[in-house]
Amino acid sequence: MDNKIKEIAIDNFLNKGYSCSESIVQSAIEAGYVPRELLSVATSFSGGMGSGCLCGAIAGSQIVIGYLHGKNKTNTARVLAKNFIEEFKKSHRATCCRVLTAGFDFHSPERKKHCVNMVTCCAEILEDILEREKSKV
Repeated sequence: MDNKIKEIAIDNFLNKGYSCSESIVQSAIEAGYVPRELLSVATSFSGGMGSGCLCGAIAGSQIVIGYLHGKNKTNTARVLAKNFIEEFKKSHRATCCRVLTAGFDFHSPERKKHCVNMVTCCAEILEDILEREKSKV
């Protein structure tokens, strides 16, 4: 794994004004996995879909997995989605934005510094899944 998605996602999140979900999807676009049009889908998934629920970085990763392994390979998509969540929970125990960011003001720089950990983790897991699946083809 060359960490391309991870490096791009971190840069997008910290330096280019992308939200957590957008950072993940944009990194997959820049790495050549998905089309540019997918970015607009990711926008509404940041901040726990605006409600503090599912982490936006997880949601962005699931958007990419679903796009690549969706309707035509439904079982594959579900297995990969489940594996992604299980792997994320090994490090963070929860998937809820509200839980993951408890104690931080949503618009604070401290929260953004904290959230880069979730973006990084999601990018690493996603890149690992994409590389494994690519090697099966």
